[in-house]
Amino acid sequence: MRCGAKRFLVEVEADGGKQYKTVIARTPAEARKMVRLKCGDQIHVISVRRE
Repeated sequence: MRCGAKRFLVEVEADGGKQYKTVIARTPAEARKMVRLKCGDQIHVISVRRE
């Protein structure tokens, strides 16, 4: 874990339904970026919340 990192719950729309992914990042923008890198650019991020 990096300094200043927090756990975020990212809600995404994929495969015709909603899914939740847990990401460790410093900011909500970085959490979105990490999800898009893992799952691809075609995924739609609905919300990012801090756990």
